[in-house]
Amino acid sequence: LQEVHARPGMAARRGDAIVALVAICAALATLPDARVHGFKANDFKKCETSSFCQRLRDRPEGATREIYSIEGRWEPIGGRGGGWGAVLAKAGEPRPLRVELTPYGDEGVVRLRVDEPAHPRYVVPDVLVDDLSPSEFADVQFAHQSGGKGGTTGARTVFLTKNPDVDVVVTHAPFRVAVRVRGHETTVFNRRSLFEFEYKRDGPAEGESWSESFNSHTDSRPNGPTALAFDVTFPDAEHVYGIPERATSLSLKETRDATGRVMSEPYRMYNLDVFEYLAESPFGLYGSIPVMLAHAKVPSGGTVTSAVYFNNPTETYVDVTKDSEVRSQGFAGFGGRKSTSVDAHWMAESGSMDVFVAPGPTPAAVVRQYTSLTGTTRMPPSFALGYHQCRWNYRDEKDVAEVDAGFDAHDIPYDVLWLDIEHTDGKRYMTWDAGKFPTPRRMIEDVASRGRKMVTIVDPHVKKDDGYPIFKEGKDKNFYVKKADGTTDFDGWCWPGSSTYLDVTSPTVRDWWAGKFALDQYQGSTKDLYIWNDMNEPSVFNGPEVTMQKDLVHAGGVEHREVHNAFGMYYHAATAEGISRRNEERPFVLSRAFFAGTQRIGPIWTGDNAADWDHLRVSIPMVTTLGLTGLTFAGADVGGFFGNPDAELATRWYQIGIYYPFFRGHAHLETKRREPWLFGSESTRTIRDAIRRRYQLMPYLYTLFEAAHREGSPVLRPLWYEFPDDPTAWAREDAVMLGPAILVHPVLAQGAVDVDVSLPDGVWYDFDTGESHVGPKRWRYPVTIADVPTFVRGGHIVPRRDRPRRSTSAMRRDPLTLVVAPDARGDAVGELYLDDGVSFEHQTRGAFVRRALTYAAHKELRCSAPTAASARAGGVEGSRGASANGAADASSVKDFADVSVERVLILGAARHGGAVVNGDARDVVAAPASTRDGAPGGGAVAVRKPGVRIADDWTIALAASAGR
Repeated sequence: LQEVHARPGMAARRGDAIVALVAICAALATLPDARVHGFKANDFKKCETSSFCQRLRDRPEGATREIYSIEGRWEPIGGRGGGWGAVLAKAGEPRPLRVELTPYGDEGVVRLRVDEPAHPRYVVPDVLVDDLSPSEFADVQFAHQSGGKGGTTGARTVFLTKNPDVDVVVTHAPFRVAVRVRGHETTVFNRRSLFEFEYKRDGPAEGESWSESFNSHTDSRPNGPTALAFDVTFPDAEHVYGIPERATSLSLKETRDATGRVMSEPYRMYNLDVFEYLAESPFGLYGSIPVMLAHAKVPSGGTVTSAVYFNNPTETYVDVTKDSEVRSQGFAGFGGRKSTSVDAHWMAESGSMDVFVAPGPTPAAVVRQYTSLTGTTRMPPSFALGYHQCRWNYRDEKDVAEVDAGFDAHDIPYDVLWLDIEHTDGKRYMTWDAGKFPTPRRMIEDVASRGRKMVTIVDPHVKKDDGYPIFKEGKDKNFYVKKADGTTDFDGWCWPGSSTYLDVTSPTVRDWWAGKFALDQYQGSTKDLYIWNDMNEPSVFNGPEVTMQKDLVHAGGVEHREVHNAFGMYYHAATAEGISRRNEERPFVLSRAFFAGTQRIGPIWTGDNAADWDHLRVSIPMVTTLGLTGLTFAGADVGGFFGNPDAELATRWYQIGIYYPFFRGHAHLETKRREPWLFGSESTRTIRDAIRRRYQLMPYLYTLFEAAHREGSPVLRPLWYEFPDDPTAWAREDAVMLGPAILVHPVLAQGAVDVDVSLPDGVWYDFDTGESHVGPKRWRYPVTIADVPTFVRGGHIVPRRDRPRRSTSAMRRDPLTLVVAPDARGDAVGELYLDDGVSFEHQTRGAFVRRALTYAAHKELRCSAPTAASARAGGVEGSRGASANGAADASSVKDFADVSVERVLILGAARHGGAVVNGDARDVVAAPASTRDGAPGGGAVAVRKPGVRIADDWTIALAASAGR
């Protein structure tokens, strides 16, 4: 939610019209123009108005080349294995810095930290996983090297990791760190000598002021300038990805060219409430994940993916420069080799100099390595993967009942109905407007009686009102963020007017807040009510850049500038803990703000987008970028939050929205009603078909989420993730992969009559017709409003549930259809994961079923416990967790272990004969490839009613005539 609506009637109905009107007018008078007129760049800082960025950005390459160097030798930290440390000297500075290099795991992940021992920097807690501990280097070798124009000799130290393919070479002077994979440098720290570490000072110099002003706000900066800068080079890379959140391309554009010419603002990471954000901009939005991935074609052949993670939640800018040069004799094409590289210049206002390098070498390995540090996706409750219907606002209990009934009347499945801020008593969260929602418990129970859930919004600002128990108790316990004096509660403006903000950086405050979601605390709630955290950047309407002042004070005397990008994550975590305690089951809490590690808590969405084709298009790289940086449970508001989509735009948005990991329709208060059946009968039918496909794919989707939980792998993937050796895929964002098996080419242009479809190498099957294609192949695919080019990848097996149901709970016991898409050899593999979809018993009791599906040589389909050979079905390499069935007793898994297979669908089979299932004969018949109305027959053959349970081992042998 963004815009302030000064409607006195809203507050007047609370019985205090005059006071409310004065408060709203006062709030409006302090707001930046953006709250009324849309995005205005002048209301937000740029590099030139951020003193630290301005100070650091314009330094020339090599600016600190002769300044920083390692003194002496590296020594083990603590006198034995694990990390190693050394003195990092700065020329002309008597106070030494401390540099440490530490390995983690056995894949070659390393951590580089620099600090000032006399004044240690703040390191944000609770971001890295609790059980993260260092491993050891396999060997450390000290050596001298010759180099330079004068043939000088310099020292270097080589750290060999437990991964024999990965080592780290540290050059002592000038200070430089290079991570190598199979002898090739993939990630180089300080190659351009832009590293800078600003020392803590006792006070400003004569005539100097530490305070900094922007618009009408002044930041006192009591600790002075403490900025950090460093450069990271990715040799041989052409593309870099990551550092969300922003609306821009998948492959990040350069912000400065190789000559130093400024192309645009640097990419900014500073969580902000951005009203009507642009569909193309480097400007940062609601969340930040300081992870950058690079993909390089190496000289020795093949490709390498690597990544860096900057463990720092302070305001950060990143410049991206793409360079190319001709190496060796000759020139490109005539004896020389054109070499590319991408340089990233990171500039942070304060905080810790703490960088992790994930060496890859594959995209899956990089994501796995990064999520080993910050955690994998929390396993969601199954209902959370269904469709969510939201609006600012459903008016009252009658409106809720009518919307709920509308889905059933139009045979459209959905799982969750949402209430925005107007359901509360005067924006006092965890209360109800007694006139509009007099019986909330009855309302929730009625929706739940049909297997559905509800969600209410709870924002981090707390209305200042001693009659509001939450405010009063928080004040009495001294739980609010403080002003710069460290004692006075901060007072900011948001939806309720004058508000305080819980200091959720404190574990004590988070524990207290979690307790407020107990049923006896949140009156009118039930266990079927879940939560939505909005405005948690945090949004402060009268604050600088619509957020908190940086010199506010948190628990332990920590300035807000040190924790800003993590603040929303702390609030999200406390809320999720409250729901988990209340239900003793998996929580569901949506957040707008996020940071590294948010994936351990719950989903996010991409904020307040607009109902236009540009925002539809940019939603795809926004969501896939989040998946590449660990936060795969994400989606965009279907239809756009602002504005009124016409029937075509709404339909096309639903057709791609069904593949967002988080699938929600949402709309602004002043838009027309847009439930899925309100765009005419043809659109209703097409949108219904799209949403039903989401539910049809639920077994496959749930299996992908379990892989994300186990390995960190993204659910929705850019093409290059699955096809890293295909240069045409590296920047593609007009098509996506749902897991490893389904490719979607959404229709992204108004009035389209065809789509430029390009399939990567391999065999592909049209999802709707069963027609086979051999890639690489490119052609114009004709479309009507009902069509979205969608393909099943040869070599994979996709589990489905084909019976239309009203919700995920209604389909829990439904039988499965297994869709087999053979590759050129007639082989295919797949995986299926099932659990109860609700509890933690999959972790505490091993109550789950994981099965490997293997189809061989057009002859045989086998279901068995997973093996290493079948691991790629989930898009993972190896396994952190169990790779077979859970070890729970039979009673705890009976509910889902009894699920049967009602049909096996084999795509591309030209003839059909019989089948033998565990010795018993079964019919094989011609069948359509999909369940969509009008789908042509004969696109596949089907083994009907094989009579097997998915939890059992079995084999289906096919007669020769059932093959190609």
